[in-house]
Amino acid sequence: MSVERRNFPQFFITAPSPCPYLPGREERKVFTHLVGNDSRALNSQLSQSGFRRSQSIAYKPACDHCSACSSTRVPVASFEWTRSFRRVLKANVGLVATVARPLATSEHYELFRAYIDTRHSEGGMADMSVLDFAAMIDETVVDSRLIEYRFVPGYAQGGELAACVLVDVLADGLSLIYSFYDPGLSQHSLGTFVILDNILRAQRLNLPYLYLGYFVSGSPKMQYKARFRPQERLSAQGWMPHPQSNLRF
Repeated sequence: MSVERRNFPQFFITAPSPCPYLPGREERKVFTHLVGNDSRALNSQLSQSGFRRSQSIAYKPACDHCSACSSTRVPVASFEWTRSFRRVLKANVGLVATVARPLATSEHYELFRAYIDTRHSEGGMADMSVLDFAAMIDETVVDSRLIEYRFVPGYAQGGELAACVLVDVLADGLSLIYSFYDPGLSQHSLGTFVILDNILRAQRLNLPYLYLGYFVSGSPKMQYKARFRPQERLSAQGWMPHPQSNLRF
């Protein structure tokens, strides 16, 4: 067997399971393992093809009779900074981002637990233990970063951890893997702020795209992604500008 044959990734498909986004439907995923010296390059190539990463697994929806999931990315150079987005940035001038290696701590888990219990208590992550959480953050074979957001001294929450996001650095952009934040700070719109901050980060790094994961048509949970425009969604014809990304909010 040739070296090329041995190094080519093997793909597998999961058995059907209930869809977490669309009631009454089932999901299946095609997946492969990110292993070896080429895992970083493979992660970039698969992300460009609509895959997402979880630990050392890259996966993509492969559902029967359903194409509601669309991989979504923002071309950061032409991002539209609406008045609403500028207000979010202004509301968070007291937050400072620190980029670090992806190593989970008890402080991270406490914030994650508060976020899940408040926002997603019925979701698939509700039962994640501290070991599961550590694996989600720590177990990466690609170029990943954990970005922490803390309030500077002088604010009521000075020094406290307000939000975190796990980010993969790809050849053509940043990919937001998972974010969580203090649910008690709704006035700060932290979920939106994390996305905006990483649009700015991609611009500073001269990376053309910010990958937002999947937009799921018909799922209220995913409608927020349509606000970040212009945006591209992956179709059978490749990455295409999405007409609805020009809607005004």
